[in-house]
Amino acid sequence: MPRPASALRTYRNKRDFSVTSEPAGEEPARTGGLLFVIQKHWARRLHYDFRLELDGTMKSWAVPKGPSLDPHDKRLAVHVEDHPVSYASFEGKIPARQYGAGKVIIWDRGTWQPIGNPRRAYRSGSLKFDLHGEKVHGQWALVRIKSSNDKEPPWLLIKHQDRFARAAAEYSVVDELPDSVASGPARDVPGPVASTKAARKRTGGAAPSLPAGARRAAPPRTLSPQLATLVASLPPDQAAWRYEIKFDGYRLLVRVDGRRIQLLTRNSLDWSARFPGLVAELARLRLPPGWYDGEVVALNDKGVPDFGTLQASFENSQARDAVLYLFDVPFYEGADLRAVPLRERRALLERVLSERKSVTVRFSDELKGDPADIVASACRLGLEGVIAKRADSPYVSRRSTDWIKLKCGKRQEFVVGGYTDPQGSRQVLGSLLVGVYDNEGTLHYAGNVGAGFGAATLGSLAGPLKRLSTERRPFAATGKIPGRPHWLRPRLVAEVSFSEWTRDGRLRHPVFQGLRKDKEPKSIRREEAVMPDRKAKKGARKAATRAKRAPAAPARLTHGERVIDSTSGATKADLFAYYTAVGSLLLPHLQGRPVSLVRAPAGIQGAKFFQKHAGAATLPGVSQLDARLDPDNPPMLQVDSLQGIASAAQWNAVEFHTQNATAADYEHPDRIVFDLDPGERVSWGSMGEGAQLLNSLLGELGLTGFLKTSGGKGLHVVVPLRPKHTWDEVRDLAAAVTGHMAKTIPSRFVAKSGARNRVGKIFVDYLRNGRGATTVSAWSARARPGLGISVPLRWKELAAVKSGDQWSITTARERLKVGNAPWDTYAGSAASLGQARAMLR
Repeated sequence: MPRPASALRTYRNKRDFSVTSEPAGEEPARTGGLLFVIQKHWARRLHYDFRLELDGTMKSWAVPKGPSLDPHDKRLAVHVEDHPVSYASFEGKIPARQYGAGKVIIWDRGTWQPIGNPRRAYRSGSLKFDLHGEKVHGQWALVRIKSSNDKEPPWLLIKHQDRFARAAAEYSVVDELPDSVASGPARDVPGPVASTKAARKRTGGAAPSLPAGARRAAPPRTLSPQLATLVASLPPDQAAWRYEIKFDGYRLLVRVDGRRIQLLTRNSLDWSARFPGLVAELARLRLPPGWYDGEVVALNDKGVPDFGTLQASFENSQARDAVLYLFDVPFYEGADLRAVPLRERRALLERVLSERKSVTVRFSDELKGDPADIVASACRLGLEGVIAKRADSPYVSRRSTDWIKLKCGKRQEFVVGGYTDPQGSRQVLGSLLVGVYDNEGTLHYAGNVGAGFGAATLGSLAGPLKRLSTERRPFAATGKIPGRPHWLRPRLVAEVSFSEWTRDGRLRHPVFQGLRKDKEPKSIRREEAVMPDRKAKKGARKAATRAKRAPAAPARLTHGERVIDSTSGATKADLFAYYTAVGSLLLPHLQGRPVSLVRAPAGIQGAKFFQKHAGAATLPGVSQLDARLDPDNPPMLQVDSLQGIASAAQWNAVEFHTQNATAADYEHPDRIVFDLDPGERVSWGSMGEGAQLLNSLLGELGLTGFLKTSGGKGLHVVVPLRPKHTWDEVRDLAAAVTGHMAKTIPSRFVAKSGARNRVGKIFVDYLRNGRGATTVSAWSARARPGLGISVPLRWKELAAVKSGDQWSITTARERLKVGNAPWDTYAGSAASLGQARAMLR
C-alpha cells in the first residue's frame, strides 16, 4: 500500500491550504479503533462523503444519495482521492473557487471493523465491515462494479441484512436524521434543513408550552398504565377517535426524573437493565422530566413489529435491537397532564420527539384514513391490529373503553399449567397445557399448544419446566385433560394465537408466540370482545362487517375522489379506470414474473412505497411465489389475473415493475433490458438516434431489440433471451454492450452513472439486469407528474414520438387500439448469447 504522504498527493494538489481551512494532512499520533466518518457536503450538488481509515489515510467515496438502511438499496459510491485522517474532524465551509466549495458537516462518525483482510478486500473491490456510529450501525459492504472500460469503476454501498436494517418505505436515515453529530443543525446551506423548532431546542430555546388543563404536581414514584379494551367492531362515532398501530411487544413506562431513567413494565418491574441501549439513547435525547408511555418492539426482516423477534433478542441477550415507540405523556416538566385531552398530550409528545431525532426512540404516529381501511391495511401488513383512542379522553390508570383494540386475529395470554412428553424427534416437550383464571381465582384448562416451537425456544423452556415441576394439578378438576400430563406451578404466561374458541372453552389451532415476562399469571382472563357502544349495535355491526371483509381487499374502488397527481388533477378513480381498461394488455407482461409495486397512498407527491415482497399477498389475484426462489427474503409477489391488477390499483399501486426471469426458471433470465437515460442538454432527437445505434449493435450481435417508452424521460430496449444463461452472464453481457457503446461513440454515450458524467450524453443503464433488479412494465403508469405510461413501439414509429411520456393514463385511449402489436414477434425472437459474447471479447 502507498505511504500516507504519497497517497495524499492528489488531495493536496487539488487544494490551496492558504485559502481553505481543510487539514493539510499533518497527522498527530493516535491510538484506538479505525475511524469512519460520513460528511454531508453541499457542493454543486448535495452528497455524502463516506470515509474509512486504512493505512494512515481515509479511503473515500462520494455517495450522491447518502447511505440507506435498506439492504435492497444499492447506493452508488464514487471512489475519490484519499483524505488525511484529520479530515474526519473537519466541519466548515470550503471557500468559493476551491475544489469542493460548499458547506461540510459531520453527519455521522465512529469506528469501523473490517471483516476479513481489509487491504486485500479493498484491492479486490469487495470490502465488508461493521460500522459503530451514532446513526449507522451493523454490517455493510462496498462493492466495486466490474467494468473493463472504466478507469475508475463506480462502487456500490450496501447495507447487509441484520437487526439494524430497515425498509426504505418505512424509514430514511438521511431524512430522519439530517443534522451534524458534532455541532447540531446545519445552517446557511441550500435545501431543507432541520426545523426551526429543532434548532431552537438544540440551541437552548424554550421548551414546548404546557397545554391547557395541566396542573402543577410532582410526578409519582409509580404509575399504572391505561389499558385498552378488546372490541368486536369499530366504534360508530369513528371521527371522534385516533388510530395507531397495535404494537407486538412489551408495554413500558419511561420515568425520567432528571438524574435517573427507568424503564418500567405495567406491573412496575424495572427492566432498565434489559435495555441498556434504550436507556443510553434516552439519556442522549435529554427528555424533560416526566412519565412517558410506550411499547418496546423488535422489527422482523419485513420491518414489522414481531413478538417472536423480540423474544429471540432476549434469549440471545441482544436487546440492543429494540425500538421504543412512545404514544403518551401523562406527566411532563413538573405537571400532571392526565386530565388534558389525549389529542393535546400527543401533540406535545410529538413536538418533544420531533426535536430529538432518534432511530430507536420514536413517536407512534397516528394512522390517517378511513378506519376500516386502516384496519384492513394493518392486517395485510402482518400487524397484530389497531388501537383506537378517543381524542378527548383523559389518561386513567386502568382498563378503559376510551382506548379500544381491534385485532386482526385472535391472540391473548394464557397461564401454563403443564406439558406433555415430546414425540418423535422433538426435544423437551410435546405441547404446553394452558388455561385462564376466572373471577374467583380458579384456573381453567383451555387446551394444548403444540405448534410454534423452534429448537431455540424449546431449549429455553427446559429450565423453567424443570424448576416449576409439581405433583399438584393446577387446573380445576372439571374437564378431562388428554394424555399423561406433567404439572407445573402456574408461574409462566404464554402468548398464543388461535383461530377460535370452541363451545367447551378450548382453543382451536393454537400457536405459541412466546413467554410474557411482564404480566402476572393471576391477571390472565379470557378476553371477550365487547361492542364499543351498545346503543349503536346496528351501526357497529355494519362497521365490524366492513373491518372483517376489508383485509381481503376486494377489487372495488374506494376513495376514488382522492387526487393522486396535483399536476394533472388525476384522481384515484382515473388511475383505477385506466388499469381496468388496459388490464388485458398489461397482464401478459406481468404473468409468471416476480412483480413489485410502487404504492402512493398519499398521492405521487407524498411518500411512496416499493412493495417487493409478501405484504400484498392477501390481495385477490395476487399470490406469493415459492419462497425458495429467494430464500434470504420474504416470498416475492406475482400478479395472476385481471383481478390482481385491479386489486393492486385499489391498494394505491401506481407502478408495476417486473424482473428479468420468470418464476418457472428463476435462475435463468429470459431477457435483457437497456434503459436509455438522457443527461442534461440531450435532445429527444438524440435519444431516438441513440436507441437506433444501440439496436444496430444488437443486430450485429445476433440479438433483437424491442422498443418501448419508459413513461418518464427515456426509452427502454428489451432483448428476449433463451433462458439458459445465469444472472451474472446476462449482466456481464449487458455491461459489455454498454461499455462498447461508450468506448466506440464517447460523444454520445456514457457507461458511468452520475449526473456529472451524463451531461450532453446518454447513460445506458445495464444494472437493471442483476438478480432481483426490476424495470417498469409496459403499460404501467409512472408515479411522476402527468402519470405517463410505458408504451410498446415499432422501431419505425420512433421518429414520430416526441417524449418518453408522450402517452399518459388520460391520453392512452387511441394507443390502446394498437396494443401489444409492435411486439408480436417477441416470443419467436429469443436468442442465446454465444455469438454476442464471442464478438465482444
